[in-house]
Amino acid sequence: MLTGRMMDFPLTLTHFLERARTYFGRSEVVSRQPDKSLHRYTYADFYRRTCKLAHALTRLGVKPGDRVASLSWNHHRHLELYFAVPSMGAVIHTLNLRLHPNDLGYIARHAEDRVVVVDRSLLPLLEKFIASVPSIQHVIVIPDDGPAPEGRLDYEKLLEPEQDAFAWPALDERTAAMLCYTSGTTGNPKGVLYTHRSCVLHALALCTSDVFGIGEQDAILPVVPMFHAAAWGMPHAAVFTGARLVFPGPHLDPTSLLELMADERVTLAAGVPTIWLGILALLDQEPKRWDLRSVRTMAIGGSAAPPAMIDGFLHRHGLVVTHAWGMTELNPVGTLARPRRQHEHLPQSERLALRATQGYALPLVEVRHVSDAGQVLPWDGATMGELEVRGPWVASSYYGGEGADRFTPDGWFKTGDVVTLDADGYVRITDRSKDVIKSGGEWISSVDLENALMAHPAVLEAAVFAAKDPKWDERPLAAVVFKPGQSATKEELAAHLEKRFVKWWLPDDYVFIPQIPRTSTGKFLKTKLREDYGNYLLEQQRKST
Repeated sequence: MLTGRMMDFPLTLTHFLERARTYFGRSEVVSRQPDKSLHRYTYADFYRRTCKLAHALTRLGVKPGDRVASLSWNHHRHLELYFAVPSMGAVIHTLNLRLHPNDLGYIARHAEDRVVVVDRSLLPLLEKFIASVPSIQHVIVIPDDGPAPEGRLDYEKLLEPEQDAFAWPALDERTAAMLCYTSGTTGNPKGVLYTHRSCVLHALALCTSDVFGIGEQDAILPVVPMFHAAAWGMPHAAVFTGARLVFPGPHLDPTSLLELMADERVTLAAGVPTIWLGILALLDQEPKRWDLRSVRTMAIGGSAAPPAMIDGFLHRHGLVVTHAWGMTELNPVGTLARPRRQHEHLPQSERLALRATQGYALPLVEVRHVSDAGQVLPWDGATMGELEVRGPWVASSYYGGEGADRFTPDGWFKTGDVVTLDADGYVRITDRSKDVIKSGGEWISSVDLENALMAHPAVLEAAVFAAKDPKWDERPLAAVVFKPGQSATKEELAAHLEKRFVKWWLPDDYVFIPQIPRTSTGKFLKTKLREDYGNYLLEQQRKST
């Protein structure tokens, strides 16, 4: 075998940090603070403060491999942690502030966090579980809504005396950089340990033109939280390219986000469907209030985006939605829905249908779907099976060795998503394996029914889930939230669905509720719906008899 003669250059986030200082020092980072004022500084300022932070953490005894936890909203100081901690050889561990304190205590103990950096506004949450985490030696408070309380280290005062240059260590690219935990909707959350190499390769993929095409000319608004799944890698890609970053802080209501998008000339925004449903509803009410001509696309992921929402943004407001799919275990983006050159001749409705799929795999990611028996299935667009993936930013195991059954002997990760794959490689999720409705031995896709319900003009949100049935074992039941001031009867909703689905797929009943319960990452929490309404059909049958 002929050996190449190329340099063994390590792929580390330190290179991103140094590149930002060298080439993009005047690029801006904007953060909306709790009082809604805007903090602005440059990447040159960011670099100097990152060096100061590394010195401060070193002085506190943080060593290579130590876990430094953050409990913070999206803002410039969180960005400093994102780069200072891994570049000094330690591991940044983002704590999901929307989890229950018991879950946060479990995660912090499991990670053996040594330091926690917390927004002052989130101190009450930290106090609910910190006593259960004996490994934490230091608490550093970010003074977001006031000074740090007495007895706690103040982030700004900690940085103030430190030098603004740091001798970053030479790191192996497989050194751990970031620890993220799954949302833990079933069982305890599991940790995924990202390497420098995986973060770098993932960021490079995001910057390719057929993915998000991120470049210096962009202004990126990561609505997706930095405390979950690395904010989809957006902070890494922005620092690498010198793109402007616009952070929303704790203000995630539609009005605040639209103001930021318009005022800061945002070109790329990223968030989960529930965020964009609220934004679309507000734009429909006041379509001329905000100038969004700078926005070239809105990245939507975390759960399936309803086609009606994608179509609404495009045809009512001229805004393009880019639908993506990923998981914490994928660092996290794995596929992206974009029509390709071969689809240019297709009618608009068919191109929309492609945008509403989960898309095809990013460069370096491979996909397949398999049957319950483990047989690899054909890409025919109809056969359903569990999606499996592999690639250089896909986890090979969970932190601590848990969940070994999620990884196949031949090196694939079992996602738990039930999908079809068409001949062009487009993935379409029909359900999560734990959410799929099995009625009389046949599968019913809750996602397809939900998307159709949310296309009804009166429906704001809909979740379809399995309810117990004495004859068929499970039958679909729909939970529906109406738009303000609107309503529909059960018969009208059923008639709306009959146009698209065979009769045995239709929900047996509908429950009208004020809000659908959500997970910590904004997805519909169907475990809660099954807990509350799993016996609903049985109870209705008993009442009728």
